[in-house]
Amino acid sequence: MANRRSETDTLAGKVILVTGAARRIGRGIALSLAEEGARVAIHYGRSEAEARSTAADCGGAPLFQANLESVPEIVRMFADVEARLGRLDGLVNNAARFSRFDPLEITEKDWDFIHSVNLKAVFFCCQQAARLMKNTGGGRIVNISSLGGIRPWANHAHYCASKAGVIMLTRALAKAFAPGITVNSVAPGAIPFDDIDDSGKRMIAATPAGRGGTPAEIAAAVIYFLKASNFVTGQLLAVDGGLSQR
Repeated sequence: MANRRSETDTLAGKVILVTGAARRIGRGIALSLAEEGARVAIHYGRSEAEARSTAADCGGAPLFQANLESVPEIVRMFADVEARLGRLDGLVNNAARFSRFDPLEITEKDWDFIHSVNLKAVFFCCQQAARLMKNTGGGRIVNISSLGGIRPWANHAHYCASKAGVIMLTRALAKAFAPGITVNSVAPGAIPFDDIDDSGKRMIAATPAGRGGTPAEIAAAVIYFLKASNFVTGQLLAVDGGLSQR
Protein backbone atom coordinates (compact mmCIF):
# COMPACT_ATOMS: atom_id res chain seq x y z
CA MET A 1 0.00 0.00 0.00
CA ALA A 2 1.27 3.42 -0.90
CA ASN A 3 2.43 5.59 1.95
CA ARG A 4 0.06 8.55 2.05
CA ARG A 5 1.73 10.31 4.96
CA SER A 6 2.97 13.75 4.04
CA GLU A 7 3.86 15.25 7.39
CA THR A 8 6.77 17.61 7.79
CA ASP A 9 9.40 15.88 9.93
CA THR A 10 11.12 19.19 10.52
CA LEU A 11 10.20 22.83 10.54
CA ALA A 12 13.75 23.85 9.70
CA GLY A 13 13.71 26.59 7.10
CA LYS A 14 9.93 26.87 7.07
CA VAL A 15 8.56 30.42 7.05
CA ILE A 16 5.97 30.70 9.82
CA LEU A 17 4.19 33.91 10.74
CA VAL A 18 2.97 34.26 14.35
CA THR A 19 0.51 37.06 15.05
CA GLY A 20 0.72 38.76 18.42
CA ALA A 21 4.15 37.27 18.92
CA ALA A 22 5.62 40.03 21.07
CA ARG A 23 4.34 38.84 24.42
CA ARG A 24 2.83 36.02 26.44
CA ILE A 25 1.73 32.88 24.58
CA GLY A 26 2.69 34.33 21.21
CA ARG A 27 6.23 34.92 22.39
CA GLY A 28 6.41 31.35 23.72
CA ILE A 29 5.24 29.98 20.38
CA ALA A 30 7.76 32.09 18.47
CA LEU A 31 10.63 30.98 20.70
CA SER A 32 9.70 27.31 20.35
CA LEU A 33 9.45 27.62 16.57
CA ALA A 34 12.87 29.24 16.43
CA GLU A 35 14.26 26.34 18.45
CA GLU A 36 12.78 24.02 15.80
CA GLY A 37 14.76 25.88 13.14
CA ALA A 38 11.80 27.69 11.58
CA ARG A 39 12.18 31.10 9.95
CA VAL A 40 9.83 32.88 12.34
CA ALA A 41 8.10 36.07 11.27
CA ILE A 42 7.07 38.20 14.26
CA HIS A 43 3.87 40.22 13.98
CA TYR A 44 3.02 42.90 16.49
CA GLY A 45 0.49 45.68 16.79
CA ARG A 46 1.70 48.23 19.31
CA SER A 47 4.18 46.29 21.49
CA GLU A 48 7.25 47.24 19.46
CA ALA A 49 9.82 47.01 22.27
CA GLU A 50 8.61 43.56 23.31
CA ALA A 51 8.46 42.46 19.67
CA ARG A 52 12.06 43.50 19.12
CA SER A 53 13.09 41.55 22.20
CA THR A 54 11.27 38.45 21.00
CA ALA A 55 12.78 38.82 17.52
CA ALA A 56 16.27 39.08 19.00
CA ASP A 57 15.66 35.98 21.12
CA CYS A 58 14.54 34.17 17.95
CA GLY A 59 17.91 34.86 16.34
CA GLY A 60 17.04 38.13 14.65
CA ALA A 61 13.62 37.22 13.28
CA PRO A 62 11.99 39.76 10.94
CA LEU A 63 9.31 42.05 12.33
CA PHE A 64 5.96 42.84 10.71
CA GLN A 65 3.75 45.55 12.18
CA ALA A 66 0.03 45.71 11.42
CA ASN A 67 -3.18 46.81 13.07
CA LEU A 68 -5.27 43.67 12.72
CA GLU A 69 -8.49 45.66 13.02
CA SER A 70 -7.78 46.84 9.47
CA VAL A 71 -8.16 44.42 6.57
CA PRO A 72 -6.01 46.62 4.28
CA GLU A 73 -3.22 46.43 6.86
CA ILE A 74 -3.58 42.65 7.01
CA VAL A 75 -3.31 42.49 3.21
CA ARG A 76 -0.24 44.74 3.31
CA MET A 77 1.41 42.60 5.99
CA PHE A 78 1.09 39.40 3.98
CA ALA A 79 2.36 41.14 0.85
CA ASP A 80 5.32 42.29 2.94
CA VAL A 81 5.93 38.74 4.16
CA GLU A 82 5.97 37.49 0.59
CA ALA A 83 8.25 40.31 -0.58
CA ARG A 84 10.76 39.91 2.23
CA LEU A 85 10.68 36.14 2.84
CA GLY A 86 9.56 34.80 -0.53
CA ARG A 87 6.98 32.35 0.74
CA LEU A 88 4.74 31.35 3.65
CA ASP A 89 4.59 27.80 4.98
CA GLY A 90 2.73 28.31 8.23
CA LEU A 91 0.51 30.77 10.05
CA VAL A 92 -0.26 30.84 13.77
CA ASN A 93 -3.20 33.14 14.50
CA ASN A 94 -2.44 33.99 18.11
CA ALA A 95 -3.27 37.70 18.45
CA ALA A 96 -6.36 38.26 20.59
CA ARG A 97 -8.10 40.61 22.98
CA PHE A 98 -9.84 39.89 26.27
CA SER A 99 -12.25 41.87 28.41
CA ARG A 100 -14.89 41.25 31.05
CA PHE A 101 -18.39 42.78 31.08
CA ASP A 102 -21.84 41.97 32.37
CA PRO A 103 -23.66 41.07 29.12
CA LEU A 104 -26.33 43.65 29.94
CA GLU A 105 -23.65 46.34 29.85
CA ILE A 106 -21.84 45.35 26.61
CA THR A 107 -21.90 48.08 23.99
CA GLU A 108 -21.39 47.82 20.25
CA LYS A 109 -17.91 49.27 20.76
CA ASP A 110 -17.11 46.58 23.35
CA TRP A 111 -18.34 43.86 21.00
CA ASP A 112 -16.39 45.18 18.01
CA PHE A 113 -13.23 45.65 20.10
CA ILE A 114 -13.15 41.90 20.73
CA HIS A 115 -14.51 40.52 17.46
CA SER A 116 -12.48 42.75 15.13
CA VAL A 117 -9.28 41.00 16.24
CA ASN A 118 -10.42 37.69 17.75
CA LEU A 119 -12.54 36.57 14.81
CA LYS A 120 -12.61 38.97 11.85
CA ALA A 121 -8.83 39.31 11.71
CA VAL A 122 -8.38 35.55 12.09
CA PHE A 123 -10.49 34.98 8.99
CA PHE A 124 -8.69 37.55 6.85
CA CYS A 125 -5.27 36.35 8.01
CA CYS A 126 -6.29 32.81 7.06
CA GLN A 127 -7.51 34.05 3.68
CA GLN A 128 -4.31 35.93 2.89
CA ALA A 129 -2.13 33.09 4.16
CA ALA A 130 -3.96 30.52 2.06
CA ARG A 131 -3.45 32.60 -1.07
CA LEU A 132 0.30 32.63 -0.48
CA MET A 133 0.44 28.97 0.50
CA LYS A 134 -1.35 27.88 -2.66
CA ASN A 135 1.48 29.45 -4.65
CA THR A 136 4.01 27.09 -3.06
CA GLY A 137 2.09 23.85 -2.82
CA GLY A 138 0.33 24.15 0.53
CA GLY A 139 0.88 24.93 4.17
CA ARG A 140 -0.35 24.76 7.74
CA ILE A 141 -2.60 27.14 9.69
CA VAL A 142 -3.10 26.94 13.45
CA ASN A 143 -5.68 29.18 15.12
CA ILE A 144 -5.42 29.82 18.84
CA SER A 145 -8.91 29.63 20.29
CA SER A 146 -9.62 29.32 24.03
CA LEU A 147 -11.26 27.33 26.77
CA GLY A 148 -13.78 30.19 26.60
CA GLY A 149 -14.76 28.98 23.13
CA ILE A 150 -15.65 25.58 24.60
CA ARG A 151 -17.20 26.50 27.94
CA PRO A 152 -19.50 29.47 28.64
CA TRP A 153 -18.31 32.22 30.98
CA ALA A 154 -21.10 34.48 32.20
CA ASN A 155 -19.18 37.75 32.13
CA HIS A 156 -17.36 37.02 28.88
CA ALA A 157 -20.23 36.38 26.45
CA HIS A 158 -18.64 38.51 23.72
CA TYR A 159 -15.24 36.87 24.17
CA CYS A 160 -16.69 33.34 24.30
CA ALA A 161 -18.65 34.00 21.12
CA SER A 162 -15.50 35.18 19.34
CA LYS A 163 -13.49 32.14 20.35
CA ALA A 164 -16.29 29.70 19.57
CA GLY A 165 -16.37 31.40 16.19
CA VAL A 166 -12.66 30.67 15.75
CA ILE A 167 -13.34 26.97 16.35
CA MET A 168 -16.12 26.80 13.74
CA LEU A 169 -14.14 28.96 11.32
CA THR A 170 -11.28 26.48 11.68
CA ARG A 171 -13.55 23.59 10.74
CA ALA A 172 -15.08 25.40 7.77
CA LEU A 173 -11.73 26.54 6.36
CA ALA A 174 -10.25 23.08 6.84
CA LYS A 175 -12.81 21.89 4.29
CA ALA A 176 -12.41 24.91 2.04
CA PHE A 177 -8.60 24.78 1.91
CA ALA A 178 -8.14 21.00 1.71
CA PRO A 179 -6.16 19.08 0.70
CA GLY A 180 -3.08 21.24 0.42
CA ILE A 181 -3.61 23.44 3.45
CA THR A 182 -4.58 22.18 6.90
CA VAL A 183 -6.38 24.33 9.46
CA ASN A 184 -6.45 23.31 13.11
CA SER A 185 -7.03 24.98 16.46
CA VAL A 186 -5.42 24.92 19.90
CA ALA A 187 -7.53 25.98 22.91
CA PRO A 188 -5.40 26.99 25.91
CA GLY A 189 -6.72 26.71 29.42
CA ALA A 190 -5.39 28.83 32.28
CA ILE A 191 -1.90 30.05 31.35
CA PRO A 192 -0.81 32.31 34.24
CA PHE A 193 1.28 35.44 33.86
CA ASP A 194 2.29 38.07 36.40
CA ASP A 195 -1.04 39.89 36.11
CA ILE A 196 -3.26 36.89 36.80
CA ASP A 197 -6.45 37.89 38.60
CA ASP A 198 -8.67 36.07 41.09
CA SER A 199 -10.76 34.55 38.30
CA GLY A 200 -7.65 33.04 36.75
CA LYS A 201 -6.52 31.72 40.10
CA ARG A 202 -9.89 30.02 40.56
CA MET A 203 -9.54 28.42 37.13
CA ILE A 204 -6.15 27.04 38.09
CA ALA A 205 -7.52 25.74 41.39
CA ALA A 206 -10.25 23.90 39.44
CA THR A 207 -7.85 22.42 36.87
CA PRO A 208 -7.52 18.63 37.29
CA ALA A 209 -3.80 18.82 36.52
CA GLY A 210 -3.42 20.92 39.67
CA ARG A 211 -1.59 23.80 37.99
CA GLY A 212 -1.68 26.35 35.24
CA GLY A 213 -0.14 25.69 31.87
CA THR A 214 2.88 27.26 30.21
CA PRO A 215 3.40 28.95 26.84
CA ALA A 216 5.79 26.14 25.93
CA GLU A 217 2.98 23.59 26.39
CA ILE A 218 0.74 25.55 24.04
CA ALA A 219 3.63 25.84 21.59
CA ALA A 220 4.11 22.06 21.64
CA ALA A 221 0.53 21.58 20.48
CA VAL A 222 0.97 24.21 17.77
CA ILE A 223 4.12 22.49 16.55
CA TYR A 224 2.30 19.17 16.39
CA PHE A 225 -0.27 20.64 14.00
CA LEU A 226 2.40 22.40 11.95
CA LYS A 227 4.19 19.09 11.45
CA ALA A 228 1.17 16.81 11.05
CA SER A 229 0.07 15.29 7.75
CA ASN A 230 -2.91 16.64 5.86
CA PHE A 231 -4.98 13.83 7.36
CA VAL A 232 -5.08 15.96 10.53
CA THR A 233 -7.24 18.96 9.77
CA GLY A 234 -10.29 20.71 11.19
CA GLN A 235 -9.33 19.56 14.68
CA LEU A 236 -9.48 21.22 18.09
CA LEU A 237 -6.94 20.35 20.78
CA ALA A 238 -7.66 21.69 24.26
CA VAL A 239 -4.44 22.15 26.21
CA ASP A 240 -6.04 22.92 29.54
CA GLY A 241 -4.99 20.37 32.14
CA GLY A 242 -8.39 18.68 31.82
CA LEU A 243 -10.43 21.74 32.82
CA SER A 244 -12.76 21.51 29.81
CA GLN A 245 -13.80 18.04 30.98
CA ARG A 246 -15.08 19.18 34.35
